Amino acid sequence: MKRERRRTTAEILGDALYHLRLVSRYATRDLDDQVTIDAICMRLSAAIETLERLEPDSRRALFGSDWSAMWGMRNRIAHGYMLVNGDVIRATVREDVPVLIGSIEAHLRSA
Repeated sequence: MKRERRRTTAEILGDALYHLRLVSRYATRDLDDQVTIDAICMRLSAAIETLERLEPDSRRALFGSDWSAMWGMRNRIAHGYMLVNGDVIRATVREDVPVLIGSIEAHLRSA
């Protein structure tokens, strides 16, 4: 059986960026609509899961102490979906996702 090659940091970040850009696009819709919130949650969770594949040192360099909160949000979405607070998701999309996208883009430009 052939082993899959390990993805590079740039590939992982590119995948996460894809999901985060969709989150931003979905966020232009009605954020009081549960379907929109659900779509945002699924893409946000996918982005964070993708970032979890980074080497720990790379993750630490990019996200520092924010990583544990990011992973906690992913866990809340993935394991406690009915408990996800729409206000928290709206604030995350408005405040955190643009910063996260900017950080990833800056890292990719400098690499």
